[in-house]
Amino acid sequence: MTATPSVPDLFDADRPVLGMVHLPPLPGAPDFGDGEADDRQAVRTRALEDARRLEAGGVDGIVVENFGDAPFYPEDVPKHVVAELTAVATSLTDAVDVPVGVNVLRNDAEAALSIAAAADADFVRVNVHVGTAATDQGVIEGRAHETLRLRDRLDAAVAILADVHVKHARPIGERDIERAALETVERGKADGVIVSGSGTGAETRVADIERVADVLADPDGERASVFVGSGVTTETVGDCFAAGADGVIVGTALKRGGETTAPVSEERVADLVDAARAADASD
Repeated sequence: MTATPSVPDLFDADRPVLGMVHLPPLPGAPDFGDGEADDRQAVRTRALEDARRLEAGGVDGIVVENFGDAPFYPEDVPKHVVAELTAVATSLTDAVDVPVGVNVLRNDAEAALSIAAAADADFVRVNVHVGTAATDQGVIEGRAHETLRLRDRLDAAVAILADVHVKHARPIGERDIERAALETVERGKADGVIVSGSGTGAETRVADIERVADVLADPDGERASVFVGSGVTTETVGDCFAAGADGVIVGTALKRGGETTAPVSEERVADLVDAARAADASD
């Protein structure tokens, strides 16, 4: 059985900056063909251009997701979505030299893990890994028990980064963010956790980062990696690290004009990476 690498071992940087490749609507989605990426090849070209700009700007990893496919399927995306994402993810892993992750919205961990294994990607993001969340797609339940067993069956060296109190949702029940983080790691066996704000581009509360980082601290000085998953900017990345984050996942702030659906700006990427490196060096 292939061993899953620890999250810190995946990246060259001590505190990695991961950049988002927000895919335009894929074939079969309601808005497919309405924008610049109006055919299958255009979608893939856009993804490659964004990935190459992210790498050229200095990111330590890339996450690709079907961002343009709203309204999202709650958990099980159709086979054609899996096929399109596998083709795109494979083109990205072939084109860049940094680790690549896969997120299948809204919460298809089985598809994400299968795509990552087939495309030789390195990690997945799972929005609801444990517990239950009320979302605009309805009530979504975590399937950690299925995801971990599938990873074993696939013999895939793919790390699992799981959201805690995921954005665009609210947890059902009385679990505070500390309890949710502990259960995600200890009972859900995620390799790392992601703390976010209320929605895409929304700033993550420093207090939430601190609470999660503190509760996951290990007496031996080791703990599951904590990433900040929304609202990170050149101005706030240092605050995220100071609060205990081990890395950040950035989308909106790296786009032209700060627009989530715009192409990646290599200059914006370089500025944020520089700010992250400076903050890391100052600790």
